[in-house]
Amino acid sequence: MKIFNTLHRIKEEFVPITPGKVKMYACGPTVYNYIHIGNARPICVFDTLRRSLEYRGYEVTFVQNFTDVDDKIIRKANEEGINAREVSERFIAEYKKDAEGLNVRPATVHPKVTENMDIILDIIKTLVEKGYAYESQGDVYFRAKKFDGYGKLSHMPLEDLEAGARIDVSEQKEDAMDFALWKAAKPGEPYWESPWGKGRPGWHIECSAMARNYLGDTIDIHCGGQDLIFPHHENEIAQSECATGKEFAHYWMHNGYINVDNRKMSKSLNNFFTTRDVAEKYGYEPIRFLMLQAHYRSPINYSVEVIEQCKAALERLYTCRDTIDRVMDSLPEGEADGKIRELCESRRAQFVEAMEDDLNTADAIAALFDLVKDINTLANGEEPVNKGQMALMRDLFDELSGVLGLCYNRKKEEEIPTQVLALVEERSAARKAKDFAKADALRDQIAALGYVVEETRQGTKISKK
Repeated sequence: MKIFNTLHRIKEEFVPITPGKVKMYACGPTVYNYIHIGNARPICVFDTLRRSLEYRGYEVTFVQNFTDVDDKIIRKANEEGINAREVSERFIAEYKKDAEGLNVRPATVHPKVTENMDIILDIIKTLVEKGYAYESQGDVYFRAKKFDGYGKLSHMPLEDLEAGARIDVSEQKEDAMDFALWKAAKPGEPYWESPWGKGRPGWHIECSAMARNYLGDTIDIHCGGQDLIFPHHENEIAQSECATGKEFAHYWMHNGYINVDNRKMSKSLNNFFTTRDVAEKYGYEPIRFLMLQAHYRSPINYSVEVIEQCKAALERLYTCRDTIDRVMDSLPEGEADGKIRELCESRRAQFVEAMEDDLNTADAIAALFDLVKDINTLANGEEPVNKGQMALMRDLFDELSGVLGLCYNRKKEEEIPTQVLALVEERSAARKAKDFAKADALRDQIAALGYVVEETRQGTKISKK
């Protein structure tokens, strides 16, 4: 498997620290509001990465955190007249609803910042003792320039980072590049006791602590959105490696941005959409499909036209899967022959090659649609087909769509009322007798009962409106 490693800016062969096992960390949401569609991209992409690794036989320990103490959470709590914990717990629950809707599996561990204060404080103490951090008026700052590797992830020299980064200017800092590890508590804020007084952690130290607590000093894969490369991930590397003396993560993966109608998503442009907003109108699965239909490192564009195209593509997948179920009962018994087995192995290899080429979900989806063509050809062709052949194709369809996390909304067809079945049978007899006027009238009666009847190459199809 090849992964584009942001650290070295090249595709590299993936070699885990422990053979057969993967330690993976993804930066999770700050829980003060519903996640927006930009948040949905890394959530879906790295869920798919995890599925793909497990599909290839790896045992994956996947950690995705919740940042449950933050300025935005405190601001929201003050606006609503409640405490910060109530805000964070409410939006953790809302996140879980959206994640379930997107068919994102729960992480192995979903740690919260507030549950990891001991290890956060321990790392900060270590950095102070080693001279990489210093206390100033109750705050603790990291000396960025003391770490020789600072800037190695963003690939920018210190001068450029200093000139271009949005850094909080403070007279308390020794240098403008220094960043907060610990913040002294302000009146009305939640706080924890520390050697430097009452306060709370800075944003960057939180992920270093949770990754270390649940995965160890060095992890295999660290991932997140492109916007996190600097300063968040750059700072994680600096503080983690200075504290432990070890490499923090071997592979860094970052997904590209998402635009709305070809413009950057922004509340000021009135083009800001939560995942819930879009799902209520189009459903969750088209959102997941949107996030996977392009390579994860490429920018993608959300628009009504694009989401409608995703819906249409999913409909093709569901139609294919329904076709399999519809024809299976009418097929004769039999075993899959060598030709069908070779075809399935070819499609599986095509899919695996795409997924192992830096998680190329776009080409993997193309392989799935090639399989759809094969299935439709088999179902609609002139050559005889048996149950064994179709079952092999069905199992491969479920296997590949499952790795992508697609086609998860298949519902059992409702039992068709006896009255409708009787009318369908009567209509078939009328058609056989070439009494098309009666057949049309019966079709209208069936429609009035809420069902659609149509003739296909596989026979009569009845579906609910």
